[in-house]
Amino acid sequence: MKKGAQIYTQGLESFPLSRVIFSNVLMLIWIGLGTVACWFAFPVVAWLYLAAAIIMIFVVLRKLVCTNCYYYGKQCALGWGKISALFFSPGSIDQFSTCAGIKAAPITYGLLTLIPLVLCIVALVQEVTALKVAVLVLLLAVAVYSGAISRKVACTNCKMRLICPGSAAR
Repeated sequence: MKKGAQIYTQGLESFPLSRVIFSNVLMLIWIGLGTVACWFAFPVVAWLYLAAAIIMIFVVLRKLVCTNCYYYGKQCALGWGKISALFFSPGSIDQFSTCAGIKAAPITYGLLTLIPLVLCIVALVQEVTALKVAVLVLLLAVAVYSGAISRKVACTNCKMRLICPGSAAR
């Protein structure tokens, strides 16, 4: 472990299954809304967005981040520690705060939010419809909830909160 870095001992050993299910449903809604928002402007981009989102969120980041996490093989706030253990070998918790995934995650999530928002606005400029407005509002709501409220709750209860440079619990 990095010098001075330590596990937050009061963190949850395992997150409740209801939290895991809710978080994953919300993630799928976010990806779905993002795909629809992209579709409004460019259907081909929507397919690329969907593929990139699934590959980055459920494969690449799981390999790069989760394999170095305390929750590898355990039930974190999203349950991804258990999923990662099914597909990837464990990494080292010592590498967590400096691993490539920690640097790639905010860029990935930022782009997967920003791209559909921009494309939905472009589509709205072309033609305003109730569906486009609803998708834009829902996408913004999910992004704010996920990026602020949900993340804060998860980070507050996470054993990695002292090590994670992206922790919202500070």
